[in-house]
Amino acid sequence: MEVPPERSSPKLPGAADGAVERRREQRGWYFYDWACSVYSTSVLTVFLGPYLTSVAKSAADTDGYVHPLGIPVRAGSFFAYSVSVSVVVAILVMPLAGAAADRTGRKKPLLALCAYLGATATTGLFFLDGDRYLLGGLLLIVANASMAVSMVVYNSYLPQIAPPEERDAVSSRGWAFGYAAGSLVLIANLVLFTAHDSFGLSESTAVRICLASAGLWWGAFTLVPLGRLRDRRATSTAPAVHGWRQLAATVRAMRGKPLTLAFLLAYLVYNDGIQTVISQASVYGSEELGLSQSTLIVAVLLVQVLAVGGALGMGRLARAHGAKRTILGSLVAWALTLGVGYFLPAGAPVGFFLLAACIGLVLGGSQALSRSLFSHLVPPGKEAEYFSAYEMSDRGMSWLGPLLFGLTYQLTGSYRAAIISLVAFFALGFVLLARVPVRQAVRDAGNPVPERI
Repeated sequence: MEVPPERSSPKLPGAADGAVERRREQRGWYFYDWACSVYSTSVLTVFLGPYLTSVAKSAADTDGYVHPLGIPVRAGSFFAYSVSVSVVVAILVMPLAGAAADRTGRKKPLLALCAYLGATATTGLFFLDGDRYLLGGLLLIVANASMAVSMVVYNSYLPQIAPPEERDAVSSRGWAFGYAAGSLVLIANLVLFTAHDSFGLSESTAVRICLASAGLWWGAFTLVPLGRLRDRRATSTAPAVHGWRQLAATVRAMRGKPLTLAFLLAYLVYNDGIQTVISQASVYGSEELGLSQSTLIVAVLLVQVLAVGGALGMGRLARAHGAKRTILGSLVAWALTLGVGYFLPAGAPVGFFLLAACIGLVLGGSQALSRSLFSHLVPPGKEAEYFSAYEMSDRGMSWLGPLLFGLTYQLTGSYRAAIISLVAFFALGFVLLARVPVRQAVRDAGNPVPERI
């Protein structure tokens, strides 16, 4: 008797089309990291700290103080304080942006507004010269706040474009894209800065071109995610609540999700340390260790290159050991790295390069895995609202570290004391995160629990 051929299950065109569309959105989503990470790398990490500090010093009085709004501020602390002010501005705006994104479903216009406001302010840094330290501080505040608010909208796409089992990998790829872009632009910056005489440029002009080019890059490549990401129907029908009232409403809602709130508290603490190291490392290298701008560029370039592999490698570690354990291991590495940095001798670039290598290996992974882990703790339909709180713990609440760094320097006159003070953020963050039962937190949020988390 002839055996009939085995029937295969019919393919579902809708499912296949959905997977193709999801991959297309994911690739577009990666490109916002590609676009905006150049600001974080070239502007905030490498050039603006030392350059704005030198501009502030040229405007300082005989005692080394500038007086914005009549307030005496050590010129060496002006950059750190400006970063803190930018974060406070972002705090006032982020809850409103998160609420608007969830309640209207129109995330792309919000992303475009924030991205191009930040890109324009960054491009405007070309006009920062002489003793215009107030202009530099104002543009930094606008650019940094815009970056923070744009990341609320950007991060809130992650639960919508990636199912739970893909999020660690998708988030890690996004960070890897960002670090790859930072590496490419830093190579161009290094060529321009080191050979500025050959191009007929002064050192100051070369720095200002590097700053402005980051804004142009940010604006140009933002077109890719704006073309590929799509708005979705709003899932919340509650009336919009503004500003701090929305933040208070979100926090009150989180009381029903205490484990999500516990994770956010841990992340607030340890990420404050990460963000402060990123923004103040170049100031530490130039002012305390006496390293040249070229040395700092090479060091940050090393961070970017290794961070690509670090983000992808820690993503693989998370698949084997879980995101929580991998993040905890990275916090130990951060604390040890700062301890080594405290003892680095001045004028020793090799030691600074080794320090940069350690930072690069843990930087991308600790941030990417934190983002993907949090995405599992967000109740469905509350993505942008919860990610506004998350972003306040990311760039949004990262004013305590720069403030502590600036105050420590103002009181001691030592950047070594300022850098070692940041170890407290990683130690406390480790303890707080270790106490969070993440599997239970995922269940309490109403989401499926991945096999490894």
